[in-house]
Amino acid sequence: MADQLNADILYTIVDEAPELASASFLPIIRKFVSAADITVGTPDISLAGRIIATFPENLTDEQRQSDDLAALGELVKTPGANVIKLPNISASVPQLVAAVTELQEKGYNIPSYPEEPSTDEEKAIRARFDAIKGSAVNPVLREGNSDRRAAKAVKNYAQNNPHSMGAWESTSKTKVSSMPGNDFYANEVSATISADQAGDAKIEFVAKDGSVTVLKDGWPLEEGTVADATFMSAKALGAFLAGAIEDTKADGTMFSLHMKATMMKVSDPIIFGHAVKAWLAPVFEKFGVELDALGVNPNSGMGDLLDRVADNADIMAAIEAVTADRPAMYMVDSDKGITNLHVPSDVIIDASMPAVIRAGGKGWDAAGNKGDTNCVIPDRCYATIYDESINFFKANGALDVTTAGSVANVGLMAQKAEEYGSHPTTFEAPADGTIRIVTANGETLHSHDVETGDIWRSCTAKKAPIENWIELAMDRQRLTGSEAIFWLDANRAHDAQLIAYVKPALEAAGVADKFQIMAPREATAQSLKTITAGNDSIAITGNVLRDYLTDLFPILELGTSAKMLSIVKLMKGGGLFETGAGGSAPKHVQQLVEENHLRWDSMGEFCALGESLNFLADSKGNAKAGVLGVAAEAATQGILDDNRSPSRKVGQPDNRDSHYWFARYWAEALAAQSDDADLAAEFAPVAKALADGEEAILAELAAAQGPAADIAGYYRPSVELKAKVMRPSATLNAIIG
Repeated sequence: MADQLNADILYTIVDEAPELASASFLPIIRKFVSAADITVGTPDISLAGRIIATFPENLTDEQRQSDDLAALGELVKTPGANVIKLPNISASVPQLVAAVTELQEKGYNIPSYPEEPSTDEEKAIRARFDAIKGSAVNPVLREGNSDRRAAKAVKNYAQNNPHSMGAWESTSKTKVSSMPGNDFYANEVSATISADQAGDAKIEFVAKDGSVTVLKDGWPLEEGTVADATFMSAKALGAFLAGAIEDTKADGTMFSLHMKATMMKVSDPIIFGHAVKAWLAPVFEKFGVELDALGVNPNSGMGDLLDRVADNADIMAAIEAVTADRPAMYMVDSDKGITNLHVPSDVIIDASMPAVIRAGGKGWDAAGNKGDTNCVIPDRCYATIYDESINFFKANGALDVTTAGSVANVGLMAQKAEEYGSHPTTFEAPADGTIRIVTANGETLHSHDVETGDIWRSCTAKKAPIENWIELAMDRQRLTGSEAIFWLDANRAHDAQLIAYVKPALEAAGVADKFQIMAPREATAQSLKTITAGNDSIAITGNVLRDYLTDLFPILELGTSAKMLSIVKLMKGGGLFETGAGGSAPKHVQQLVEENHLRWDSMGEFCALGESLNFLADSKGNAKAGVLGVAAEAATQGILDDNRSPSRKVGQPDNRDSHYWFARYWAEALAAQSDDADLAAEFAPVAKALADGEEAILAELAAAQGPAADIAGYYRPSVELKAKVMRPSATLNAIIG
């Protein structure tokens, strides 16, 4: 890993479709940037790579690999960091189990994931796996706050080439349903840590008999940190879900649950499990003992449950009877019978809700028919943005993509800010009692009375990231002059603490009149009104809203969130350039394996590459890097102007075709520029060879499509087979090398 870390640009090894695309695109990048003596390292942050790095004692010397994520986590705290970060799997338990199984089949002596650890050894193994699952990567690498927006070229293209939008009708029955109370929103308390309270805190469970169990010890809380605590009542959740199912049936709509079980890897799988139990309540009531004996864990989803009970005719018959009595179910894949409740990681709210909204409020049922849906989002903290969006489009009709403005985002996410940093401090109440936070000086900071099964969590946002976030927001507003809104709810405990930071900072800078502070519902309505009028807005948000909005608005405006420009200005001076969303990547891999067609769009990688090269030019004084960066931006524009992005269907141009065109446009831009004669001379013959070889290259790429493609694995595909599949043009390979 040492050599990788010493490279000028680090281009991450990840998972699924983005990683397959890298097998085609990375050789092109290396060919071009070598002309400026720029090296490219490839640290492995894939799910399989992280698993392998976690259990080195079980492996041979050839199988072992370094902990690249940990090394990257230290690098991003240095001024010289320049990382292009592609989307990686934020693993749910089913994904983790599947990855382990694949590695075991490939000869890696990795222990199996202990679903219900009983021995100390199993508990230790489980703890190591738990550090991998969920959003293990982003909190480590995001040592800065987020600047996400649509590149001008991408926005122009979307307006000139509008994507399809479903028609909204005022009579649509699609709606958002959330708990009326006793959820995370209702029970949240928050405080800013004082100098007296700073130091190592602990989280304790106090039982009814007064006995105390330490749930978390040595938890550092710095002065100025905003520290929250809240819980969701399990009883209230169960009652709400049962009511939502009946309400859906009465409305004649589809039932759909929208969660983030990947990022919220402790709380949301539990909530997901409650939904599975609510849907199959009569089955669990009648066959609870048998289901336990079969190892059924509803948190793993209905797909795992069905696999475990497949040979029990009585249980299967009971499931069929319950299903017949339930409302229609929103489907992830109607053709394959994969329901909304099959796998917790299959339905990710920031992708699934925008898809429903873009489709005019429609989802698809088991028969493949479109219909309205009850979008069940149990907690109210952020459900209002989707509820308000649905209300807005019912009243005003679908967004006109050709004239719509744009919503950019400045997001507070550095140093594990807010809920996405809550994994180590989330607990399921073991009994009735009290869960409390005790600060270093012995004070009880927060305390909640809980009942068995309640989901309690705490999270923090540190002072330095908050202040940096506000500065970044002021910079973006100054540079753009756009409407700027802090999406903060004064009636929510956490947001009130942030507002106490925001208002004085804006007033001290003399810019308070240029910003608004609105609760998410009101901010959603205002932003939609703004972009409908053709103007732009900056959403200045916390971590979860950053994630949700940078899918919601791009999917509406651009048709995809994969084309967003995502820059993380690291707090120590480095740069982290993220390349878009990976939510649809599993289907892309499936299509590649079945038809040798990869529809993954590398536009995010193209945009990030240009930004990374420009950053390198500024930070290292490498003028040639700047020329390469400007030329890469010209190539990106060429892809858009000439419509060279991948198509969805086999036989049409795919990801590999787009890489050829990017290389050609990049070479032509370098050959034509006059800022660096050496680069112009070096790339003139490359540009000519790529142009002269067009017919042969495109024919070779087209000929590869159709037959099944063998990459020998999903989570750990063969490097050699990936290269063979993703680089099928001998003519192009001869030019690139």
